[in-house]
Amino acid sequence: MGMYALILAGGQGSRLGQGEKPLVLVEGVPMVQRVIDAFEGEGHDIVVVLSPRTPYTHNWCRARGILHYTAEGRGYMEDIIETVHALDIRSPFFSSVADIPLLSGDIIRRIREAYEKSGKDALSTWIPAALAEEHGCHPSLAEVVSGTLACPAGINILRGDLIDTPQDEVQIIIDDPRLACNINTREALERVMARLKEKPAGKKSP
Repeated sequence: MGMYALILAGGQGSRLGQGEKPLVLVEGVPMVQRVIDAFEGEGHDIVVVLSPRTPYTHNWCRARGILHYTAEGRGYMEDIIETVHALDIRSPFFSSVADIPLLSGDIIRRIREAYEKSGKDALSTWIPAALAEEHGCHPSLAEVVSGTLACPAGINILRGDLIDTPQDEVQIIIDDPRLACNINTREALERVMARLKEKPAGKKSP
């Protein structure tokens, strides 16, 4: 059974300098569309969470009939909480950033399976800090997870009915370069484009 997938797409993308970040093209496809496709391919119900800073992304969603909600843009968790209340989401749901265009279904399945196996209220996904640095990401948050210095991958599972309270979570590390391809700068975008060009024809990214 599918879950809601809240895709946070309220970032202006000032460091990229290419307009609203969710609509920046990666091989001709907006980043947010790539993340939407990954979750829809696994049968999840998409909600694109916008902010007043992303009016063009709002128009893009509306033109394509994509369910969306414009939050106040007060912060990542604040916008998630606002959306959960607005849509009355009570079940477990995914939250994901919109700027990881190499996200794929196998990663989403792995996260959900780990969540269901854990028996916990929530799950947070992490990548090794060394992997992030290798791909030019300089995370502002890092902590030791299962003995490894790690940083958030930007994908979580939370319970809607507990959204206003601390949730007992399991932390998992996924050592996959696709999750390290988080696009916040022109340099990061160029690295992703180069990675896609190296991909053998007819094969998915490793």
